[in-house]
Amino acid sequence: MEVMNYFESDDQEYWLEQIGKSDWGAGQFLHQLLRDGKLQEYVGEKVKVLMLVEEGELISFCTYAEKDDIQPTDLKPWIGWVYTFPQRRGQHCAGKLFEEIAKLAKAENVSQAYISTNHVGLYEKYGCEFLTQMPDIGGEMSRIYVMKFNG
Repeated sequence: MEVMNYFESDDQEYWLEQIGKSDWGAGQFLHQLLRDGKLQEYVGEKVKVLMLVEEGELISFCTYAEKDDIQPTDLKPWIGWVYTFPQRRGQHCAGKLFEEIAKLAKAENVSQAYISTNHVGLYEKYGCEFLTQMPDIGGEMSRIYVMKFNG
């Protein structure tokens, strides 16, 4: 397994198609934003779409960006659109993406990142701590977690 950045891929069209196979509404929204070239406008110019792949198969993906669905806020950066395809769930695939984010964060001297979610019990497995609740851009309350990176 390896972690790739969608924007550094030689075959973005293929990976876009794979992201589009997500059975999750937010995954479909990410696909739409990528297809239409609007993701940077939505979450910031430096966004990375990280993909866990194995032998040409997309297993899991997420974003690492300045913004997410909690806007406006001074909190940043954000880990968003965390998704693992059903057949690979329970294998800690997202953890491999989070390890890559920790490396990126260290290189940027970032000590923590935030996650907006409605899941309870998922991100705690990866050491995240519940911080607060905040309204997302649709006005719905979202749980905010913080993932701290070790020096």
